[in-house]
Amino acid sequence: MTAIANPTPVSPDRRRKQELTRRYHIEPGSVAEADLVERYLPLVRTVVGRMAMSLPSHVDIEDLNSSGLVGLLNAVRNHDPEGGSSFESYARVRIRGAVLDELRRLDWVPRSVHDKARRVQAVISELEQANGQVPTAPMVARAMELSLKDYETLLDEIRPATFVCLDASPNADGESDSDTTRYESVADESQEDPVAQVSRHELAAVIGERLKQLPEMQRKVLALYYFEDLRLREIAEVFGVTESRICQIHSQAILNIRAFLQNHECEMAA
Repeated sequence: MTAIANPTPVSPDRRRKQELTRRYHIEPGSVAEADLVERYLPLVRTVVGRMAMSLPSHVDIEDLNSSGLVGLLNAVRNHDPEGGSSFESYARVRIRGAVLDELRRLDWVPRSVHDKARRVQAVISELEQANGQVPTAPMVARAMELSLKDYETLLDEIRPATFVCLDASPNADGESDSDTTRYESVADESQEDPVAQVSRHELAAVIGERLKQLPEMQRKVLALYYFEDLRLREIAEVFGVTESRICQIHSQAILNIRAFLQNHECEMAA
């Protein structure tokens, strides 16, 4: 009697690739496409994992992973090698954008949190216009008639909003337009749109200008988080402070950038 060989275990990455193949009808003969998806599946987990650190426990990470997979597949199908960006950089944008779209659909950040974040942003904007410099945390706290400790508690409360606010395009009232995001306006680099390219470069230049004006600690935290891919816990270990403190610094930095962009847009519209 011939013994039946044990089936070879299927790796989690290969199972995900097979799921993508089935769900999105990738042509079976497109070996290069399937291989690229499989190769960059760990990138989905990396992007989602870093974003998940700012999310409440009730958000289903598996749902976000599924959305990230959709973003990866879109990146595989739409990336233009002649566009000037590496595939990994492009894929990160598409994965993050797909996850943010899912988070917006879930409406996981309460409106009260967004309202508090906008209030802090407005105070930062007013202080900068009045003083001509980036306001410090104590300055913002005084303007809001809060103790520094209470202001830091407020930064902790609005932390979720600061991890997505740069991806939303504000309208004239400062509200987020759910139909149009900065991610959506620049995500598909295969589209030759001179106006979008100019806008993207101008936005990058404006943000770059703002980064130079931020306090050194805020610049370092943003650099380590967004460019060196360190987790907030790891950044805290680098500086020998608590993760909560790094979260507060991150939130303050993002709100500073957001306020600056709002002022810039108002000046351009005037």
